[in-house]
Amino acid sequence: MTLNAASSGPSRRSFLASTAVATAAVAGGMPLLTACGGSDSGKREGATSGKAADKLIPTYVPSTVAKPDIPSKNGSSAGYTGKVDLAALATSVPKKLGTGAPLEIMSPLWGTPPKPGCAYYKALDAAAGTKVTWQNQDGNTYGQKLGAILASSSIPDMVVVPDWELVGKIGNAVTAKFMDLGPYLQGDKVKKYPNLAAIPSDSWRMGIFGGSLRGIPMPTAPASFVMPYYRKDIFDKKGYSVPKSADEFLSWAKDATSAKAKVWACGDMSWVAGSIFGAFPGWNIGDDGKLRYGIEQPEYLEGLEWSRKLFDAGVVHPDDKARSGDAGQRFTAGQILVYVSDASAWYMKTAEQAKANPDFQIEAMDIFGADGGNPTLYASSPANIWSMIREGASKETVENALAAADFAAAPYGTKERMLVDYGVEGTHYTVKGGVPVKNDQGNSEVINAWTMLAAPAPYFAHPDFPDVARKQAEWQQRMGAFMKKTSTYGMKVIEPARYANLASQHEQLQIDYVRGNKKLSDVQAAISTWKSSGGDKLRDWYKELLDKNGSGN
Repeated sequence: MTLNAASSGPSRRSFLASTAVATAAVAGGMPLLTACGGSDSGKREGATSGKAADKLIPTYVPSTVAKPDIPSKNGSSAGYTGKVDLAALATSVPKKLGTGAPLEIMSPLWGTPPKPGCAYYKALDAAAGTKVTWQNQDGNTYGQKLGAILASSSIPDMVVVPDWELVGKIGNAVTAKFMDLGPYLQGDKVKKYPNLAAIPSDSWRMGIFGGSLRGIPMPTAPASFVMPYYRKDIFDKKGYSVPKSADEFLSWAKDATSAKAKVWACGDMSWVAGSIFGAFPGWNIGDDGKLRYGIEQPEYLEGLEWSRKLFDAGVVHPDDKARSGDAGQRFTAGQILVYVSDASAWYMKTAEQAKANPDFQIEAMDIFGADGGNPTLYASSPANIWSMIREGASKETVENALAAADFAAAPYGTKERMLVDYGVEGTHYTVKGGVPVKNDQGNSEVINAWTMLAAPAPYFAHPDFPDVARKQAEWQQRMGAFMKKTSTYGMKVIEPARYANLASQHEQLQIDYVRGNKKLSDVQAAISTWKSSGGDKLRDWYKELLDKNGSGN
């Protein structure tokens, strides 16, 4: 179960979803204690925020290349709903910043890696002035590879580090093995790289590890919440009303489920249960002034209990209960009428079904409060994926890595963004009705590699389905109106290593409980064990941290 899970931009779940390899793991989900601290001496643990962080991050110079049709509001992504004049794309990198020196980059990749030296890689290198050798690793097992690499003496020049892999000793290694980028990016120095300068400051703050700016961020919109999608075409056909409370949802689900007809109301809803019941992720100081961890709040258990009611009522598809197969495919097949995913699914499912099922309509329900009132939602982290440069890299290597990141962060409406996202016209895509459409070579080569190095300020843009971009942005705007920030918002907290794996069993326990395989008393006992085994001491540590740094909200 996620506690008000945010889709965290290009999270592990969104990358998996984009390659139709959905799994149960979600970045920004159940807040396992990602104990990523260094030694207990405190040299590498803690956080840097406020004025201290402001001194370390780049000067913010927003891009003026393309004005969005739907500006960001309430923490939403911006939205572009008009067609871009492909013949009049702007240039965001007027001269090559790379020198063509060799550069090795390790990154997670979901799907089949493009062949070395493919047309896409050659085109990007030629445009950016780089010469990248990609060490693409299976995203599903990336943490194992990342841990092994960081424990070795041979680290690639640049490494992509997702937040969800910062467990055990990896967080400690990050502060030891990657360099301080301040001498290249701090303050006005970033202006050499205008696309990096256009990344929002909150996202840069999340790149501070061990008191130094080490991570180049992929920004995330604060209002990037997990979305409960429903089959609007079937709802309209059946005359269903969209539920407005937890009880209404359960009642509707019982009516909509027909095992005989092989139709179930929903998939596993525990990913959005925390949002419905108003649970917060991580650590937060409540209205009563007390600091609590997510699993200690009543709303956490209430969300779990509601999720279990859905399983007990038989309204969840059996394969979701067994955690097998792909819920997204069950959704498009009409076997489930509601499923939970991130914002990317809105476009992907629409595009996927456009020809196969013209009647298919996907919409996202507004997240409702459990009692039918307004929800209480908590902001997503401003960034949760970074590219980092190894300690000891030469100045030329660093500048070539930054040149690659600056190119990758090109904003919408530019030649650079078009090349990163679609490749070369005629080779990777053709233009039909003013809209770029990838061919088979584009689909096999233009996949997440360059996009992992950095990204522009969050936005939605789908030239082939502009209405989807509008709906995505407007949904985030509506939900963002009910958004709060936790006490640690905007801080990259490095916890002491002695608390590693303190809550490592909670996620599996949640999975078992909602499926009826564990009792509520088992969950409560686990919470008590967490407290006595170090949770209360970790609370004291966080109190000192917040006293020193101030609250993120």
